[in-house]
Amino acid sequence: MRTMQDWLDSYSSDHQNPTNKRLHWICVPPIMWSVIALLWAIPVPANFFRPGSWAVLTMVAAFYWYWKHSHRLAAALLIAFAVLGLITNILFSELGATRLCMLAVTVFVVAWIGQFIGHKYEGRKPSFLTDISYLLIGPAWLMAKVLRKMGFQQVT
Repeated sequence: MRTMQDWLDSYSSDHQNPTNKRLHWICVPPIMWSVIALLWAIPVPANFFRPGSWAVLTMVAAFYWYWKHSHRLAAALLIAFAVLGLITNILFSELGATRLCMLAVTVFVVAWIGQFIGHKYEGRKPSFLTDISYLLIGPAWLMAKVLRKMGFQQVT
């Protein structure tokens, strides 16, 4: 089984260009939010679940995957998930499901365009095209950088 450090090192090797790195800082968090928002808007049986249940279940599954690879990164990403979930819940209450979906789709498309532009500068295809698991590594890669800036030498 690959360690989180293996995943992060591999991801880093595909992300060396400064413009691409900057675009990842700009685009990965909105992509995370837009996926959460799209899942939030999926209807659920009102008698059993609350709006957002699909998003919460997905965040729990992602958290579990992160936890298996790095407890510290998982804990930090859980905080990010909670913040994004709270923001999404507020927007869902204000906008409703349809307008939240329209906003999330717009953000998702624009942010992915930014990602692909970054990879044009990089001269390499996005990592997730070789292994879908890399969709989970992008947020972890950014969070690892945040934790290092906060003084955590060992983040994985």
